[in-house]
Amino acid sequence: MSNQIKTLHLEEVINKHSQDMTGKVVAITGTTSGTGFVCAREVAKKGATVILLNRKSQRAEQSLQQLQAAVPEGKFDWIACDLQSIASVDAAMQQLQANYEVVDVLVNNAGVMALKDIATADGYDVQMQTNVIAHFQITKALFPLLKKSEQGRVVNHSSMARLGPPLEAQYFEAQGGNLGGDGTEEENKIFRGARWMRYHQTKLANAAFTYGLKQKLEAAGITNVLALLAHPGLALTNLQVTTAADGGMDNESGFMDQAQTAEDGATGIIRAAMDPTAESGNFYGPTAGWKGFPDLLEPEEALYDATNVAINWEGCEKAVGEFVI
Repeated sequence: MSNQIKTLHLEEVINKHSQDMTGKVVAITGTTSGTGFVCAREVAKKGATVILLNRKSQRAEQSLQQLQAAVPEGKFDWIACDLQSIASVDAAMQQLQANYEVVDVLVNNAGVMALKDIATADGYDVQMQTNVIAHFQITKALFPLLKKSEQGRVVNHSSMARLGPPLEAQYFEAQGGNLGGDGTEEENKIFRGARWMRYHQTKLANAAFTYGLKQKLEAAGITNVLALLAHPGLALTNLQVTTAADGGMDNESGFMDQAQTAEDGATGIIRAAMDPTAESGNFYGPTAGWKGFPDLLEPEEALYDATNVAINWEGCEKAVGEFVI
C-alpha cells in the first residue's frame, strides 16, 4: 500500500517553511522510523547537528546507518534513551548536557499507541510514560540549554486522538496495569475502549503540556523559547504496525487506506522545527484532519483549558520532579 501513496507536501514545506539550520542542535525522540526519521533526515539536510534519542536496539543502529547514507554530510549523534525508564532518560540527559552547551530545537516526537494495560518498570502506564512523562522529563532537563539558544523551540507531537474527554489525574499515577484493561476485540476494531482512552489521554496531554509551557514562559518573561505543537494526521508509519501486533486495531480493516506517507505526516513537526515565522503556541497540522498540508491550526479550547494544563503539569512533576521555568 505504501507504494501507492505519493508524498505531496514535504517539498513545499522544505522550500517555503524552513530555514538554514547550520550551527543549530536539534534533539529528536523516536527517530528509528516514521515521522521522527523523516524529521531527522530533513533537518540534517539543512545543516543541523541531530541528536537521536532512541533506546539501544538493532533498529536504532540500522536507522542511524540509513540516515548517514541518506545525508552523507549530515551530523548525527545517537544517545541511548529508553523513554520507558526514568533512570535511562536521566542518564541520557546527563550525557547530552555534558556534550552540548546549547540545544536549539527539541522535538518530542516518539510515541506508542493503544498498547495493552501494562506498567513500565517505574509503575506508570506504558503509553503515558512513553508519550508524556518522559518528554516532560526531557524538556525539563534540557530547558537550561534551550534558554541559551537565540531561539529555542520545544515541539510536541499530538494527534487527532487529542479530541475527547478531559484529562484525568489517575492516568498520570503509578498504577499502570490497573487503568481499564485491554478492551474487547469489537471495541478495538472501532478504536474505542480502555486502551484507546489511555492513548487519547496522552495525546491531549501532549497538547496541554505545550500550552502550559507557553503560559509559564510568558509569565516568566522568557521570549526566546517557543512552545509549539503539531499533529501528523493519519500517516503510514510503524505506529500502526506495533498497535496491530499488540491487538489494538485490525490491521486488515482498510482504515490505513486513508493514510498519507510518513514524509507528509512529518511535515507538521518539520515546519514547527524550522519555519522562520513560527510563534509560540503555533499548532501545525492538516486542516482536513486525516491528511493534507500542515497549516496553522486554531487549538481547541481543551488544549489550553486550565484544568487540563494543571493535571498534566502536576502529574508529570509528581513523577519526575519540579520543572523550574
